[in-house]
Amino acid sequence: MIKVSDTASKKIVEMMREDGYDAAQHYVRVGVKSGGCSGLSYELKFDRELGDNDKVFEDNEVKIAVEKKSFLYLAGTILEYSGGLNGKGFVFNNPNAQRTCGCGESFSL
Repeated sequence: MIKVSDTASKKIVEMMREDGYDAAQHYVRVGVKSGGCSGLSYELKFDRELGDNDKVFEDNEVKIAVEKKSFLYLAGTILEYSGGLNGKGFVFNNPNAQRTCGCGESFSL
């Protein structure tokens, strides 16, 4: 399962609304792709449809779609949002990551 913090949930709902999505009907697509300075990087976007290989979770009023291949890397992850002075954006707290880069956008297992 992938969890969403309260702060991330509020920001996601707000951003979805701004982009013409409805958090009650549409999805936040979370994934992993090759790349980044540590080998794998995170993907986050909004989506209106599900694919055949998607797993779906709902947490904190957010529907999350994850392709099964990516889920292997993301199981147990908590999606958080940081709006502090040192940077603003979504943060993946991934218990499977053994090493992350300085910016937190890529990781390795």
